[in-house]
Amino acid sequence: MSSDDESGFLARTISTPDGLILYIRDYGGRSLGADLPPVICLPGLTRNSRDFHQLALLLSGDPIAPRRVLTLDSRGRGLSAWDDDKSHYNLAIEAQDVLAMCAALGLSEAVFIGTSRGGLILHLLAAIRPEILKAVILNDIGPVLEKEGLVAIRDYLNRDRRPADWREAVNILRENHGHAFTALTQEDWDDMARAIYTVRDGTMVADYDPAIAVQMQALDLEAPIPDLWPQFEAFRDIPLMVIRGENSTLLATATTGEMARRHPGMTIKTAIGQGHAPILHLGDIPAAIKDFLAST
Repeated sequence: MSSDDESGFLARTISTPDGLILYIRDYGGRSLGADLPPVICLPGLTRNSRDFHQLALLLSGDPIAPRRVLTLDSRGRGLSAWDDDKSHYNLAIEAQDVLAMCAALGLSEAVFIGTSRGGLILHLLAAIRPEILKAVILNDIGPVLEKEGLVAIRDYLNRDRRPADWREAVNILRENHGHAFTALTQEDWDDMARAIYTVRDGTMVADYDPAIAVQMQALDLEAPIPDLWPQFEAFRDIPLMVIRGENSTLLATATTGEMARRHPGMTIKTAIGQGHAPILHLGDIPAAIKDFLAST
């Protein structure tokens, strides 16, 4: 790892209204940047809080405006508990989990970063609890999902190759994503593998409840894909930044253009040499995020 992914934060847990235990990494704790809203990071469909580790260290350790950063393992991912009722892996319940997290930690508002599915959750929060969103960064996600990108995610999950060791894990990731992530170094691929995989019962596996992948695999992608434009409209009074991977197949440039038309103050940042979803601690993305935070 380019940084130790098991230090620099406090490990916390909270209980959801239905009794599930969720895991949170707290970078900086309650005393850091007390005069600034914290940053809460929400991961993608099968990802976890480790995706944000290095960005969280950069933001919480900023010499000018350090921010408390909280990164969440959604239910069924990472160190959060798996749900016995697999139907609970849905956006509405996961949005309520985020609100439960904020209530448990005494947070009335925060800046939110949502990667992929995490950004879809933020669309729902904008519709049901906009006052909690001090500002929002959507990482390669918007109100329209392109079929090509959904097919790519489904097919990737269908392959479900289990590596024998960390070297093979890196090789699998490069085979699947190398064409879209040309900006990554060997160290970056190593970091990605450590963020995605874990060793469970002596076997290396992706770090999520397999039922989540089964749901994705069962989607009928021949049917029309509903959009979230009504929910997106709820961002209109909230400072908004969109990061789009240059090679993304899930978020189209036409969609980001329409988002900017509907939200004239929106900031757009392109992650050069990255696909879905961009790694946020690479290149000039942290500087762009810090500039956005400073403006909110």
